[in-house]
Amino acid sequence: MKLAIVKYNAGNIQSVLYALERIGYEAVVTDDSAVLQSADKVIFPGVGEARSAMDYLCARGLDAVIQSLTQPVLGICLGMQLMCSWSEENDTECLGIFGEKVKRFRPEKPVLPVSTDPLAVLTSGPFTDSLAPVAEIPGTALKVPQIGWNTIHSLKTSLFDGVTNNSYCYFVHGYYAAQGQHTIAVTDYVLPYSSALHKGNFYGVQFHPEKSAGVGEQILRNFIEKI
Repeated sequence: MKLAIVKYNAGNIQSVLYALERIGYEAVVTDDSAVLQSADKVIFPGVGEARSAMDYLCARGLDAVIQSLTQPVLGICLGMQLMCSWSEENDTECLGIFGEKVKRFRPEKPVLPVSTDPLAVLTSGPFTDSLAPVAEIPGTALKVPQIGWNTIHSLKTSLFDGVTNNSYCYFVHGYYAAQGQHTIAVTDYVLPYSSALHKGNFYGVQFHPEKSAGVGEQILRNFIEKI
């Protein structure tokens, strides 16, 4: 099995290499088009900013190489976003493999009802019908970027074989891919969005499988052994 990792200016490459080693695989890190095209599987990781990453890929012809790949390809985090049609991050035209667009999280502070009646705590609740007057105070907005563990659900394709619905994965991102026809997993943060995409031989995950413990290892193993 020949595995290749795309080498460019936005890759979280070392952590991906370590994750592959943990499940018994090695990969070559390369920006050589011939090596990428001859690999059995290609991983396209990424951490960084969309515009500079796309500029780097285009300047070296790697955009066309990635678009032309016919073997299974897995984009990770920014890698998945760059496989979409467009990113709101610095108004960036991306690879256009997936039709979905990438947008910035815009959390709104929730409005929390607060009773003005000091007895309301005794007279209202889930099993009562209190008419006590309430005031509204602003709540706390979700933080952007999303950093930490969150669940994935509505799982589709063999990429998620053996992965339980609502399993936890590790996320670090301030932009998200909207849901669309290529969505194969959904995560809720501010709103429901695509935490994984699939079209033909191309797959993408917004989370970091290399940092997602056993669930992430299962997903990487599925990509290598079942896709």
